[in-house]
Amino acid sequence: MRTVSLAFTLSFSRRLRPALGARGVAIVFALVTSGVPAAQAQVYQDLYTFTGGADGGQPYAGLIRDAAGNLYGTTYYGGVNCQYFILPTLPPCGVVFKLDTSGKETVLYQFQLGDGANPIASLIRDKAGNLYGTNYTGGSGNCQAQNGLFGCGTIFEVSPNGTQTVLHNFAGPDGAFPAAALIRDAAGNLFGTTTLGGSGRCTGNPAGCGVVFKLDTTGKITVLHNFSGYPKDGEFPLASLLLDRAGNLYGTTSMGGAFNDGIVFKLNKTGKQTVLYTFTGGRDGGNPQAGLIQDTSGNFYGTTYTGGSGRNCPTDGCGTVFKLTPTGKETVVHSFQGSDGANPTAGLVRDSAGNFYSTALNGGPPFPNDCGVVFRLSTTYKETVLHHFSCSSIFPPGPSGGVIRDAAGNLYGTTIGTGINSQGVVFKLTP
Repeated sequence: MRTVSLAFTLSFSRRLRPALGARGVAIVFALVTSGVPAAQAQVYQDLYTFTGGADGGQPYAGLIRDAAGNLYGTTYYGGVNCQYFILPTLPPCGVVFKLDTSGKETVLYQFQLGDGANPIASLIRDKAGNLYGTNYTGGSGNCQAQNGLFGCGTIFEVSPNGTQTVLHNFAGPDGAFPAAALIRDAAGNLFGTTTLGGSGRCTGNPAGCGVVFKLDTTGKITVLHNFSGYPKDGEFPLASLLLDRAGNLYGTTSMGGAFNDGIVFKLNKTGKQTVLYTFTGGRDGGNPQAGLIQDTSGNFYGTTYTGGSGRNCPTDGCGTVFKLTPTGKETVVHSFQGSDGANPTAGLVRDSAGNFYSTALNGGPPFPNDCGVVFRLSTTYKETVLHHFSCSSIFPPGPSGGVIRDAAGNLYGTTIGTGINSQGVVFKLTP
């Protein structure tokens, strides 16, 4: 069993590192530049640059887009300072924002700790324009004694006029510290994962191994699965879920399984879990932090943060893009080498022709000014770097949340810390 660090503990602030205990150690990447195919005539544009003040800062999450072209997202920092009734003022708690087609930002809500803080996950939106998401910390749950954090996290709703409602305060046994976006079924029920909490007791962490949960339209939460961790089950899920037409849920965990390098799992409607694949951390990949997408044949596609054949990163590898058949056969369709990207934390999106698009948190030429890439994989799995981010920091302020795509093929995403204020940007990449 290997103990590895995750982008989750590396890129987030020191406030979050206690959540994974001794597993959270920093990595310094040493990448070697080699020839990487680059796309032609790509036009990159910063649509908005965060200041880290009232407008927000450090967006870890990706974006969503409405029919009018407005973009919505969250920032981990920024907004008003967190207030806690027994403690001095804490750092800013993060915001929910809207960016219109002219690039004007509107802060829809500023979190205040008691109602949640530090959102990491992307939003979802219903037909009425209400936004739903999760906060990694904050709320009324009492998790700080074990993890050095304030609150166990929340599920929230923000109306189009900026009214926020806490739909659920996590308390620990029902989950703690949600890092993943929600999904919503046709009836309006919400499904998601929490990184910690639940009844599982993972080695070295008494705070639980994480859960899969359902929140119904009345506000009742149900724990659908308690992860039990190494060696038979996954632990520490960071990714959102995939729901099929039969009501089965699919997802990944960042650790756990026989090699402690994560799993792909299925959860049926009755709550029975099946481990579809266990990563070894070798050439097959390891430590997936993103969710899955599925094609019409039932095959799953995703990314892993470590593993693969790339050896220009530390011994854990630079990460992969993988394919998994419904019967559990895994194929690595791309191994990152460092100069073409490294350590993807985001999932994939696919166009009508079958090409894949996403981001890698690290890597890209030229080292050491490498802060991640936007990439495309063709139907034959040939990678093209569409854009690489430059910066002066050795730690990754690049893209964490992936990209979305409009009808014209333009890509939109966020970075954690690039831009003139080093507080992240919202970007557009035009083919």
